[in-house]
Amino acid sequence: MSDMSSEERRSAILSMLDRATSVQVTQLAEAFGVSRVTARADLDALARDGKLRRTHGGAVSLSKTLTVSVQERRINVNVEAKRAIARLAAPLVEDGDSVLVDSGTTALEFVRAISGRSGVTIVTDDFTIADYVDRSAPSLDVIMLGGSLRKGHRYTAGPLALRALEVLHPDKAFVSPTSYVPGRGLMTNNQDMAELKRAFLTCAERTFVLFDSSKVGAPGLLWFGTLADAEALITDADPGQAVRVDGEELGCRIIY
Repeated sequence: MSDMSSEERRSAILSMLDRATSVQVTQLAEAFGVSRVTARADLDALARDGKLRRTHGGAVSLSKTLTVSVQERRINVNVEAKRAIARLAAPLVEDGDSVLVDSGTTALEFVRAISGRSGVTIVTDDFTIADYVDRSAPSLDVIMLGGSLRKGHRYTAGPLALRALEVLHPDKAFVSPTSYVPGRGLMTNNQDMAELKRAFLTCAERTFVLFDSSKVGAPGLLWFGTLADAEALITDADPGQAVRVDGEELGCRIIY
């Protein structure tokens, strides 16, 4: 498709946005066999013409999206680290497992990494993950947690989501904090999400934590657990070995 004209590529991009909420520069470069610079130029031209809205690393459809979600803004932030984490975590899932997956972009990369598994049921509160499975991972099934939608974040939380967890006991849970504070633990910034993540840590037979090294020491207001609640933490690096020290003290294996 690299011999397409710019007009043909841009028409094809708009067709892609008719079928999906968003596209990414890397996705377009691969699809059309062009450089990322060319893909960005196409998106910039369409944005100038008022046909789409540019985001960090891509674009969203004006006709389908009223707001740009946090996930869409962060989809290309530390992406290689997130993919590395996903590759390390994927072997922990076996065919036939039921797997609770937290919301967020690291969790989305993890689901992509296990999309070839057979008979796996994903339990999640994240609409982006559910949408990915629906469109691109036919061998996976999804159970969506109910609850209140947090606008602009594409996930549910609150009492109804907690009630759903009372009748579920997945084989494995993969939990992603907003930040990790050495010596204190797993943090997030929303009260409803803190309660839900606390429940995520205790509802499965085996529990794992996923976060990239940029989360260590990052801002996080609300504590929801420690590494003592998890069998293992999967990350891309451990700056200053602070996480390893906590893991050894609390009996949590560190994988990176």
